[in-house]
Amino acid sequence: MKQKITLLCVLAFLFLVCGPKNSMGQTMDQRLSIITIGVDSLQAMKNFYVEKFGWKPVAENQDIVFFKLNGFLFGLYPAKKLADFATTPPEKTGFRPFTLAYMVDSKQKVIDLYNMMKGRGVKIMKEPQVPPIGGYYFLMADMEGNIWEVAYNLFMPLDEKGNVITHKHI
Repeated sequence: MKQKITLLCVLAFLFLVCGPKNSMGQTMDQRLSIITIGVDSLQAMKNFYVEKFGWKPVAENQDIVFFKLNGFLFGLYPAKKLADFATTPPEKTGFRPFTLAYMVDSKQKVIDLYNMMKGRGVKIMKEPQVPPIGGYYFLMADMEGNIWEVAYNLFMPLDEKGNVITHKHI
């Protein structure tokens, strides 16, 4: 019995140390550290997230603002500087090929946040509704058009801090 436990411990240790490898033998933890969005007006966008969402910056200077979220940072950085950093053209048009999501654990919390955001003058992109797979959501946009989804999703259980635990099979 002791040998089985020792062997399991060794195998678990090897998996943790070696982990699943890509073709080059390297691994990368499955996590996120920072999401930074390029903004046209740093001060106005900072004010939006402070005044409308009630968030508090954790660090900032004249070039960047960071908000500490659940385990990662959300950054605001001037779009032109971000494009220069990424060596890409700074032009953007209407649609952004991403959304940001804020998950909650009940339909009532979606309704409460909808009423709060609407009352604060946040642009509502889609009224609260039930998606085809169930749950409840609405879409809103910050002042530069970045789309936020506020949702209760039956397939995404949350822990006590509101972090997504997993996504159940759909």
